[in-house]
Amino acid sequence: MIPGDLRYHREHEWVRVEGTQATVGISDFAQEALGDIVYLEIPHLGTVLRRGEEITEIESTKTTSMLYAPVGGKIVAVNDDLEDRPELMNEDVYGKGWVVVIEMDDPSELDQLMTGGEYEAFLENEQH
Repeated sequence: MIPGDLRYHREHEWVRVEGTQATVGISDFAQEALGDIVYLEIPHLGTVLRRGEEITEIESTKTTSMLYAPVGGKIVAVNDDLEDRPELMNEDVYGKGWVVVIEMDDPSELDQLMTGGEYEAFLENEQH
């Protein structure tokens, strides 16, 4: 269930790395916890983020949650489809439910993220 080719942040974001670009979304665990996602504010292209800063707010039928930047850099792409279809984050969390692409300032920040196996162990520890 947890893709092994991605990296994971302890706030339940995933990162798919292609060169110096990091595609960011929320994990399956996060979308399950949130329930039906009904809205998120689409971040602005060109926004510069430091690792750990808020990217946007995600609203669901249960709660509101923040999406944090797992790596620092500039937003070079946003998933505009989520504006009309935020439920894509529930339906295809590791595919069409991506949120932003960040051009990383420092790719070595990826070393601070978890592998799929580490994230799986992290989730098991959180549930005990």
